Amino acid sequence: MTVLEEEPVTLHDAPVRRLNMIEAINDALDIMLARDPDVVIMGEDVGYFGGVFRATAGLQKKHGKTRVFDTPISECGIIGVAVGMGAYGLRPVPEIQFADYIYPGLDQLVSEAARMRYRSAGEFISPMTVRSPFGGGIFGGQTHSQSPEALFTHVSGLKTVIPSTPHDAKGLLIAAIEDNDPVIFFEPKRIYNGPFTGNYDKPVEPWSKHPDSAVPEGYYRIPLGKARIVREGSAMTVLAYGTMIHVAEAVLAAKGVDAEIIDLRTLVPIDIGAVEKSVQKTGKVLVIHEATRTSGFGAELVALVQERCFYHLEAPIERVTGFDTPYPHSLEWAYFPGPVRIGEAVDRLLRN
Repeated sequence: MTVLEEEPVTLHDAPVRRLNMIEAINDALDIMLARDPDVVIMGEDVGYFGGVFRATAGLQKKHGKTRVFDTPISECGIIGVAVGMGAYGLRPVPEIQFADYIYPGLDQLVSEAARMRYRSAGEFISPMTVRSPFGGGIFGGQTHSQSPEALFTHVSGLKTVIPSTPHDAKGLLIAAIEDNDPVIFFEPKRIYNGPFTGNYDKPVEPWSKHPDSAVPEGYYRIPLGKARIVREGSAMTVLAYGTMIHVAEAVLAAKGVDAEIIDLRTLVPIDIGAVEKSVQKTGKVLVIHEATRTSGFGAELVALVQERCFYHLEAPIERVTGFDTPYPHSLEWAYFPGPVRIGEAVDRLLRN
């Protein structure tokens, strides 16, 4: 697992706008299309219609049909064409309409994109960024709600990125598009329009009320492999990403626990230095993710902490995850790691 040195976030003095995550992603794509003539966007309905979640709205009209175009309904074909484009100098940004649909393209991602640099001794690369909405929370059922990130973190040669705020979504997506290796860019659709806190009876507040909706205009990038300290604390370290960052924040605030929350942002490469530093300070660890428990990325986090911070641990590491079942439609809120299960894990850690 790659570990990067800490790098500064590259920003410039620019006015900011209040954007939701969809708007921030659209802004990043717009900037990269204008900035780099080799960037192309492709996928089902991404052109004329602007994508099922409207993340590419207006881009075809602005940049033309050769830069932003629709494809047949063939995920294997979409990824395969993107691999070829990347090998010959383009920077394709294919969209897979839902992460649940990505499996037909898995062979192209694993056998071709991830290995291109290595099998050609560096003569060819595969600088593609595969965007896809992922995760549950919108009653999409088994075929629109999966969180398959662990499958991709297992593949050497792929990078896996998951933003949790509009500010990060724009900066990370620009960095992903500029990266010379293939990147899986998963977008938590539950927080496209606002930070979900786990209160299922309350509408999601718009991003405009959240500080991380302040997105600088123009170009900026957030280096891959750099975690974000959401809040500092000393009672325990909480490791999460995507939607679960906001649920964890709400639970810990309600319980008044002085926990340190780390938003991993990129799973591969992972900022293990930030994790180690926090665990050495707190001595207790809570891992949260929405995906199924067995062989989920949380297991890798537990192993890394155990290997590197064993003598600093004061209690067994806790995991709160989805269940080892296909994603249920009618019981979605019970499947989601919510305030009750996260709160119980926090209480267990505090008692130790």
